[in-house]
Amino acid sequence: MNAASTSTGGLLAGRQRIATVFLAFAVAYFFSTLVRAITATLSPTLTAEFELESRDLGLLAGGYFLGFAFTQLPMGTWLDRYGPKRVIVCFLSVAIIGCLLFSAATSFPVLLAARVLTGVGVSACLMAPLTGYRRWLTPPMQLRSNSWMLMVGSFGLVGATLPVQWLMPLLGWRPLFWLLAAGVLVSMALIAWAAPAWHAGQEANQESEQKPGGYAAVWRDPFFRKLAPVGFFNYGGFVAMQTLWVVPWLTRVAGYTPQEAAGALFWISIALLATYWLWGVTNPKLAHRGIPATRLLSWGMPLAMLALALILLAGSTAGTVAWIGFLCISTVVTLAQPAVALALPPALAGRALSAYNLVVFAGVFVVQWGIGLLIDLFARAGLDTVGSFRAALAVFLGCCVMSYTYYLWAPPHNRRVVPRPA
Repeated sequence: MNAASTSTGGLLAGRQRIATVFLAFAVAYFFSTLVRAITATLSPTLTAEFELESRDLGLLAGGYFLGFAFTQLPMGTWLDRYGPKRVIVCFLSVAIIGCLLFSAATSFPVLLAARVLTGVGVSACLMAPLTGYRRWLTPPMQLRSNSWMLMVGSFGLVGATLPVQWLMPLLGWRPLFWLLAAGVLVSMALIAWAAPAWHAGQEANQESEQKPGGYAAVWRDPFFRKLAPVGFFNYGGFVAMQTLWVVPWLTRVAGYTPQEAAGALFWISIALLATYWLWGVTNPKLAHRGIPATRLLSWGMPLAMLALALILLAGSTAGTVAWIGFLCISTVVTLAQPAVALALPPALAGRALSAYNLVVFAGVFVVQWGIGLLIDLFARAGLDTVGSFRAALAVFLGCCVMSYTYYLWAPPHNRRVVPRPA
């Protein structure tokens, strides 16, 4: 008897059962974040081998998130209709093709196409389990599981730093993607064995019949609209910094060697891992005490923006510690995702999460590529490397301030109080 056969289609019973399902999806998410962040560690090697400029590097890293964005809307409908297991297994097969194509690329266009394809393939690795958790777990457990999935993602970010740097002289960068493809294949098998079956309830069926496209109720939702700019700039920018621009800043602005930058990224990822674990422990307790995610967002985002402003003021003296401070504080924006899921009906969970993920990863793509374009633009205008980076990130900071302002002072029709978890 496999693990899936014990599912009742409702709330999962027993800690061991919950842990088994969580770990199966966690393995896939680990590899998705590892392949997401590996371009940051490999950026010096790829820049030299393919003669990339800043805008090319930003486009290459952003291509992964562009692939994410392509799939979010149809994927949300498929998740609600067919369930997490069937959807994620199909998508991961595309990720394997993308990894193998990336390892064989000899030109930038092929490299970019493989990156987009990989993004498509792993685009369900977080949305699939979160959709399942909306039905399988209680609200406090949903908040905890969301934070701990992100903690697992930080393990993937750790794996993309020093371990990759250590393996590079032994294997070269291309065989690393063969290993990633093999890991994704293992995760597919684990999910096929462990994930519960999906039983589309009457409510979900009625929802689909009444709303063929499935997304009108999500786009019209006032709480969703209130958080959309935050998702695009603040959340998307947080991921963009973490998965790309930290390393170019450290190597080109702060003067780190590639080895030192990989070590810095390792410690940044360890700090993020600990932060996500702490969120997982405290979120349910805060919710029970009447402190909702929206209030934490209101408190935390100004601190994150202040930390980024201090990095810009420090310039070349801003190193590992400064970026740890900014990124760890910025994790508060990840609370927006489960808040959106809890604010909408369970039958819309997959679509709500995927729609918000589309906003986030469209933001990641725009910020990653946009910062690269701005760095090159400011350099052509006569600024030195440090000045170009500072000016580009100052534009990004301004966008974050505007999105936060909208979040605070959205029109009355765009306000909603999120239900307090039971």
